[in-house]
This record gives sequence, structure tokens and C-alpha cells, in this order.
Amino acid sequence: MVIPLAIVLFLNAAFNAVVWPQFYKRVAKDPRARDANGKATPFLTVHVVLISIALVLALVSVLVGIAALTGAL
Repeated sequence: MVIPLAIVLFLNAAFNAVVWPQFYKRVAKDPRARDANGKATPFLTVHVVLISIALVLALVSVLVGIAALTGAL
């Protein structure tokens, strides 16, 4: 049961690490991301927070996957 758990965690981490940074690039280029003065809008701020959470979860997934494989769980 540990190997499938680790595989799912690593797949989750890989997905988050690949998809979310690309999404950030699109959000940052969106005209709604900055106001007329170039200041970040709530649109950009909310997306940065969501992307940051997703990347932290990716890191946690990797760490738990490693822990599962090494028998630390």
C-alpha cells in the first residue's frame, strides 16, 4: 500500500510543479493583474496566493512520498 501512496503523491507534486507556474505566467500577463499605475490588483494577489498554496502542497506531497518510501510513516 505504501508504493501506490508514494506514486500518487509524486504525481500530485509533479502536476502542481508543472501546471501552476505556467498558469502564473498567464495570470501575470492578464490585463486584470495590474491597475493603471502598475500596482498589483486583488485578481493577481488572489491567484498568487492560490498558486503558492498549490506549490507548498506539492512540496509536502514530495516529502510525504519520500517518507512513505523510506518507512518513516
